[in-house]
Amino acid sequence: MSQPLQDHICEEHLFERLYKKHSKNLHDFLYYKFGEHLNPKDNVQEAFIKLWQNCGKISPDKAKSFLFTTANNLMLNAVAHQKVVLKYEKLPQKKSTNESPEFVLQEKEYYKKLQNALANLTEAQRVAFLMNRVEGKRFKEIAAILDISTKAVEKRIYGALRKLREDIEGL
Repeated sequence: MSQPLQDHICEEHLFERLYKKHSKNLHDFLYYKFGEHLNPKDNVQEAFIKLWQNCGKISPDKAKSFLFTTANNLMLNAVAHQKVVLKYEKLPQKKSTNESPEFVLQEKEYYKKLQNALANLTEAQRVAFLMNRVEGKRFKEIAAILDISTKAVEKRIYGALRKLREDIEGL
């Protein structure tokens, strides 16, 4: 049996009456049960949002029960989340890596060499090379974007690779 239209929670005036009637009691319930640190005001609002989202499914006589159950569950979820956060904070954090200082230095030097080598390429080579290697575009796509032939794209990319190998030892 469906509810008559005048007793539907989705009607703004009825929803507003429910809010005015239950919001303070719901806040006090959450505050007394869980304290202020889990922000009961936000969870009261969230419970009313969930009521509004489900307004067609909930009859007005079940609204109070829905609100209190939903708000309580939201707070319990917040408590469970806090437990996970506290547990994670207690774990010793890894402060070092397996990378040696020598490796980190070599990586920085290699990166500088690569940036310099890319800067030494012609603009045409650099554009085609980066579109292919960084953006993952195929030769045909690059040719269409740059309005050149596929052979020209191949020549630019292979020229860029040859120049990069010359400029960076050990590539």
